[in-house]
Amino acid sequence: MSFFLRLALIFSLGLTVASAQTKIGEVIVTADTKTVPVRVSSTNPELNSLAIQAFRSHGRYRVVASGYTYDIKFTPVGATQVRVEIARSSGTPVHSEVATGSSARNALLRAADVAVEKTNGLGLKGFFTAKVAFIGERTGKKEIYVSDLFFGEVKQITRDNAQALGPRWAPDGSKLLYTSYYKSGFPDIFQIDLNSYQRTTFVSFKGTNSGARFSPNGSQVAMVLSGEGNAEIYVSDANGKRVSRRTRTDAVEASPCFSPDGSRIVFTSDAAGGPQLYIIPAGGGSMQRVATNISGYCAEPDWSRANPNKIAFTARIGRGYQIAVHDFSKGKSAQASNAPFDGVEPSWLPDGRHLVYTARDRTTSRICILDTESGASMPISPTSFGPALQASVWAP
Repeated sequence: MSFFLRLALIFSLGLTVASAQTKIGEVIVTADTKTVPVRVSSTNPELNSLAIQAFRSHGRYRVVASGYTYDIKFTPVGATQVRVEIARSSGTPVHSEVATGSSARNALLRAADVAVEKTNGLGLKGFFTAKVAFIGERTGKKEIYVSDLFFGEVKQITRDNAQALGPRWAPDGSKLLYTSYYKSGFPDIFQIDLNSYQRTTFVSFKGTNSGARFSPNGSQVAMVLSGEGNAEIYVSDANGKRVSRRTRTDAVEASPCFSPDGSRIVFTSDAAGGPQLYIIPAGGGSMQRVATNISGYCAEPDWSRANPNKIAFTARIGRGYQIAVHDFSKGKSAQASNAPFDGVEPSWLPDGRHLVYTARDRTTSRICILDTESGASMPISPTSFGPALQASVWAP
């Protein structure tokens, strides 16, 4: 979460429109002709539930018992393999394939991605095999966890007994960068290897060290440092060395994110008097404001890897916060979520249509999937897990 959003949430605590509810994060929209009706089933009860959950989270599909266009069946054929068979309502076969994963659950999600690519009709890439890193508070402390997209195979990564913030994946999924108050009591940037769980200090300068994100090819890291007196954008190499300053303003900068080709960085700055989005060349240069024209408060940008024209961000709308998307091809921004609760911290899924975000009210927070085209939202973090927030996505 950015400095700007943390501050705004403190001041708006009594203004949040949602009351405590078990279904926080759920927004159901009326199905239209743009959805594809599908019947989804598996002979394995656990995989059957997962398959239905996955397709219900996808805004392109409507799961039905009858009147379907496609019949999609998933059959386990080994400990780590699942066969997907797709047929039209007439019974005409469309596709059959065996997907292999790291587990039966992972194989099902891989098989479901195959089904999406064979049936969506829009050229959308599947996103079900994505993984999320997030902050969980079920131990009473903000620690980092990773899981599959539907909160299966959850692993606790840190046990620091200290506040952790903003986990971000390396492009190959092998490491995470994050900010923690571990040991020093001040915000430093750490890197943790997800195979060995070995943690190393990535950056620890005087002042605040936060917001670290890898470039798409993993060769650089953008971050926010305040060691020279003001929170500015800096870029280092992949090892936290050769740190170089990119912005020089009297404002506060936060939340840097590289463009898909690594040539530019979008970030938040209050140079105009309130948090807005700006872009600067990754190698340095003048910053230019993104013409969002949707809110006086725009923060936490995430640049879509699948669609370079789109940046998702958090916008102050009325008395709360919603997810918005700026589309460079249209030259304007649009509100993507419309819910009776706050929507913050967007992170794109690999199809360029859906994203994960944090839904929160005054008492709790959950990780959800948002279809940016329809506004439909579905919680993926279970209430039994407790508060979960700040999810970031990695896709194989």
